[in-house]
Amino acid sequence: MESVGKVSVFAKYAWFVLGYNLLVILWGVFLRASRSGDGCGQHWLTCGGEVVPSAPELKTVIEFSHRITSALDGLVVLALFVWALLIWRQKRDGISSYVLKLAMASFVFVLIEGAVGAGLVLTGNTAETLTPARPFWMAGHLLNTLVLLALLTLTAWSATVRRCVKLSDSQNRLKWILLGAVLIFLVGTSGSIAALSSMIFPSGTITEGIAKDFSPTSHMLLRLRLLHPILAVGGAVFLVFWAGWLKREAENSAISRWANALSVLVIVQLGFGALTLLTLGPILMQLGHLLLADAVWIAFILLSANLLSAPVLTDQAADRHLAPASTIASSES
Repeated sequence: MESVGKVSVFAKYAWFVLGYNLLVILWGVFLRASRSGDGCGQHWLTCGGEVVPSAPELKTVIEFSHRITSALDGLVVLALFVWALLIWRQKRDGISSYVLKLAMASFVFVLIEGAVGAGLVLTGNTAETLTPARPFWMAGHLLNTLVLLALLTLTAWSATVRRCVKLSDSQNRLKWILLGAVLIFLVGTSGSIAALSSMIFPSGTITEGIAKDFSPTSHMLLRLRLLHPILAVGGAVFLVFWAGWLKREAENSAISRWANALSVLVIVQLGFGALTLLTLGPILMQLGHLLLADAVWIAFILLSANLLSAPVLTDQAADRHLAPASTIASSES
C-alpha cells in the first residue's frame, strides 16, 4: 500500500467516532445484562413520562444514561457527515465523494439504531420480558449494529489510506467475504439468543444449564442455545483458515497484518467465550465477550477492505486537500 503521510484530522475524528460507538454498544450490553432495559418503562422519548427522571432508581439511571450516550452518538455521527460534506463541497475529488457516501450511510444507520432501540422500549421487549417477537428484534438490532460498525470502519479506513472498496473484478474474493460476514452474523445472533435465554432462565450450575438445553420441556430459546457454541466453533475454523490462506497469498503488508489480527482475535474470542460459559456469564465477562466480538468484526472488515481496495486519489490537489495544514505548509515552503 502506498504511503499517505500524516493522518488527517478528519480521519482521526472518524476513528474516534468508531471508538465512541463501541463504548455505546458496550453500555447497551451492560443495560441488558443488568436487567435495566425497563428503567424508563415503556416511554420514549421521555423516561417514565418525564424529560429528566426526578426520583430515579438505579436501573432508571442506567437506562437514562444509555439514552443520553445514544443521543450524543447521533450528534457525533452527524458531525462526521457534515464534516465530510464540507470537504466534498470544497473540493470534489474522488475520496471526498466516497467518504461522504460512507459518512452519510453511517448517519442513516445510527438513526435506524435509535429507532430500533425505541421500538424495543415501546413494545416492551426489554429487561426480563420475553415475547415471540423479541428474538427477531434482537436479530434486527444486531444486523443494524454490524452494518453501522462496518460503515464507520470503512469511513475511517478510507479517509486514512485514501483508498476505496472496489467490488468489480473481485467476485471470487467477494464470495468468501460474504460467507464470512454471514457466519459472523449467525454467530452473533445465536449469541444474543443464548445471552437472552441465560438471563431469563438462569442456571445455578453448568450441569443444570446443560440439562435445560436438552430437556424437551424447556423453552425453545434454551434448546436453541446450543447453536451458539456450534456456530462459534464452525465460524472460528473458517475465519482462521481463510485468514491463514490470505496471509500466505498476501499482496501487501496490510493484508498480512489484518489476517494475523483476525486469526488472533478469533482464537482469543473462542477461549474467552468458553470461559464466559464456564463462569455462567457474569456481566464483566459478557462485556469482554462482546468487545472481542466487535473487534473480530472490525478486523474482518479491515481485512476485507484491503482485499478489495483500489486507489481513489489521482491528483495532487486531492492529496493536498486531505493532508493536515502542517503538511501543506511544508510542501509550499
